[in-house]
Amino acid sequence: MAVSVTRRLTATFGAELSGIDIGGHADAEAIQAVQSAWSEHKLLLFREQSTDEAALVDFSRKFGELEIHVRTEYLSPDHPEILYVSNITRDGRRIGILADTEVGWHYDQIYLPRPAVGSLLCAVILPPSGGNTEFADMAAAYAALPADIKSTLAGKRAIQSYEAFNRAYSVPTSEEQKRRTPDIEQPLVRTHPVTGTRALYLCPGMTTRIVGMDERASREMLDFLFEWTVRPEFVYSHTWRQGDCLMWDNACTMHRRDPFDQGHQRLMKRTTILPSPDVAVPV
Repeated sequence: MAVSVTRRLTATFGAELSGIDIGGHADAEAIQAVQSAWSEHKLLLFREQSTDEAALVDFSRKFGELEIHVRTEYLSPDHPEILYVSNITRDGRRIGILADTEVGWHYDQIYLPRPAVGSLLCAVILPPSGGNTEFADMAAAYAALPADIKSTLAGKRAIQSYEAFNRAYSVPTSEEQKRRTPDIEQPLVRTHPVTGTRALYLCPGMTTRIVGMDERASREMLDFLFEWTVRPEFVYSHTWRQGDCLMWDNACTMHRRDPFDQGHQRLMKRTTILPSPDVAVPV
């Protein structure tokens, strides 16, 4: 069966694809079809997929080099390319990151010099309800901005802090992890390394200040943009089914997670896809 779009998830981004089996052998033509759909739709949904770890790694690697996440304590013991997102406890410790409550809006790895270009997240164990993941189309949000705001943002950079995100939503980082993830400047409007599309590149979870603006002006602009980017017309909310896999474009979408009942287990497995070296640094 050829890879095809079965439905659009929203008016501006997201598509469900059929004809792809992550657990099987995807030929070069199928991978190219997925790559093209990914560039066009920014967020792809694959239903009823195998969550075999070797297969997830092999499929993800078709789209770029895979990162070994800085939170090494939450990696798969057999396939370190896979990060566990889970509240499950084994031998007295949590096996996964982002275990509970709500996780605020963020871009994966916006705090790194070479941030991921994409991620693949697959549902292995799900609670009966809750734990939905929302995505925001940051290219559509940028395109819809008033002209005067676009002019103000032109050429601006902002400070991104992984430590700020961990203080708000996650387990505190170790001293070694802090040294590996110091605060960093990134462009406030990013040009997509493949499509050339412009998108807002900021998120409430990690963006702390706009460089070159006084503190009050920076805070007011960030608060406006944080509210603007999550308007309903820019957001898709995904209710997970077991075997769902979502693959998102990390250069032009941010995401968050709803809370869920901690009386139930939740296990998601994520790979992180890096850009090629020639387009690694956001511009």
